[in-house]
Amino acid sequence: MALLEVCCGNPESVDAAVLGGARRIELCADLEADGLTPPTAWIRDAKLRYPALTVHVLIRPRAGDFVYSQAEAEVMAGQVEEALEAGADGIVIGALTPEGDVDLPLMERLVSLVESYHLADELLRSDLCHAANDSHFFPGPDRRVSITFHRAFDRCRRPFEALEQIIGLGCDRILTSGQEATAEAGAATLRELRRRARGRIGILPGGGVTPGNAARILAATGCTEIHASASVIRDGNKVTDAGRVAEILRAING
Repeated sequence: MALLEVCCGNPESVDAAVLGGARRIELCADLEADGLTPPTAWIRDAKLRYPALTVHVLIRPRAGDFVYSQAEAEVMAGQVEEALEAGADGIVIGALTPEGDVDLPLMERLVSLVESYHLADELLRSDLCHAANDSHFFPGPDRRVSITFHRAFDRCRRPFEALEQIIGLGCDRILTSGQEATAEAGAATLRELRRRARGRIGILPGGGVTPGNAARILAATGCTEIHASASVIRDGNKVTDAGRVAEILRAING
């Protein structure tokens, strides 16, 4: 069964995504700017109201390119830590050099923050287990935060080299349109990325995904998950529409 990730730019869109049947979202703010880091209150609210919903959180401190200054890198590191503490199930990040390559030092730093969180969580669980009378006691299901390299990938000058670097970083997936304006136009590149990845990382097609082309994109690329905002313009704002979410899910899963 194919998985739909819905890009939600506000709490109203989270409600619509769940109503439409989504099981995973990418939470961000300001979709008109192609998404920015959301307030931590939105993350907490989404996890409180929908415990079963997988919430991936975009880390992007400003609009524009993906080349970040040292000061912006500090902001991003703080936003990753805040998102983790707020309950994020996944972190969505990406950074490039001015030349169009993956900014490995910054990406390594951000990935290490997630890995450190995992280690701290494991130690906490271990301490709680040993402190309990019942040796099988655990404070809840194990939580592993996934990492997505976002559409900064579509501005990489050497995409197949970037693919290997992102795999080396330990990311779980790449959100990409295949370096074209839409995922449908980039289907051939998406298919080649998936082939070269050989199961070492997921390829998540995104960009211009609609109920009319979602199944076609998955068939053409061989991918098993897809990303869409499923949005409409309401009162001047881009918001997720529950009906469009349901339509995409029907299209990709019958």
